Amino acid sequence: MPYLVLALALAAVAAVSLLIGPGDLADEELRATYLSLRAARVCGAMLAGGALGAAGAMVQGLFRNPLASPSILGTTAGASFGGQLVLLAHSGLASAGILAWVPPEAVLPLGCLAGAFASLLVLLAFVRGGADVLSLLLIGFALTSLFLSLGSFVTTLAVERYELGRAVVAFTLGGLGGVGWTHVRLAAPLVAVGLAAGWLWGRPLDVLLAGEAEAASLGVDVRDARRWVIAWVGVLTAAAVAIGGNIAFVGLVVPHALRPFVGAEHRKLVPATVLGGAAFLAACDVIARVLPTGVEAPLGVVTGLIGAPLFLALLVRMNREVVA
Repeated sequence: MPYLVLALALAAVAAVSLLIGPGDLADEELRATYLSLRAARVCGAMLAGGALGAAGAMVQGLFRNPLASPSILGTTAGASFGGQLVLLAHSGLASAGILAWVPPEAVLPLGCLAGAFASLLVLLAFVRGGADVLSLLLIGFALTSLFLSLGSFVTTLAVERYELGRAVVAFTLGGLGGVGWTHVRLAAPLVAVGLAAGWLWGRPLDVLLAGEAEAASLGVDVRDARRWVIAWVGVLTAAAVAIGGNIAFVGLVVPHALRPFVGAEHRKLVPATVLGGAAFLAACDVIARVLPTGVEAPLGVVTGLIGAPLFLALLVRMNREVVA
């Protein structure tokens, strides 16, 4: 039943998303173009939301903490920095007549993936060295601070050129306004592979919920599980950032909200978070378009305004259940 409700909610949000946006669908000559642009946007929202939702469920299972999110590993900040750096490098190369024929959106996913994997390489090096969960959290915090600082430096360089500065800032704030079918085609394989891997690693993650010592006694290679789960979370995060930039709270709120309804078993939770994350982000994108502002509100701002109070409400409910 939860899956049916989530699927119906996603279908309803997708239908509304196709009806809302710039342009008049009554114009027969441009109707197909408008619908294609809106369809690409809603597909991008569903891919990014589903990827972040599943990544959040995997991270929360890995750290045995329902309050964890993909950003704690530093991969989100790394992917964002990679995307910013690629936009800056592409602009410089295009100005010099090099790779001017390559659109920025074609190289943006590569930059996000490279940034995420730069963060992953550091994390995986510590995993091989036997770092415990607390050490990984501290390393992720340090990497996040480092990549955010580097991203701010890139933004400072980019604002010297108006169009480039706007593109980098818009990417940093998060949004789906520029998403086209190129973004969808490039990110879809990463999301599909990452989601399949998340489902396949569901059983080891279930065992890890009982504790690392218990999991090891039951035959789970804890270090190997950490390594692969972290790697696939990085892939999903990179794909989501490449589509929508920095988008907060999806990977934190969606798994936490759905766990009471579908349970903690990851092979049930991961598909539910894919549907829930896709519906949540697509709905936030609709809200970003209809807010009465002079310009379209950044999607990352909308998810933060909705996700933060929702997360606090879920946290209060969880504390009451613990006390009771």
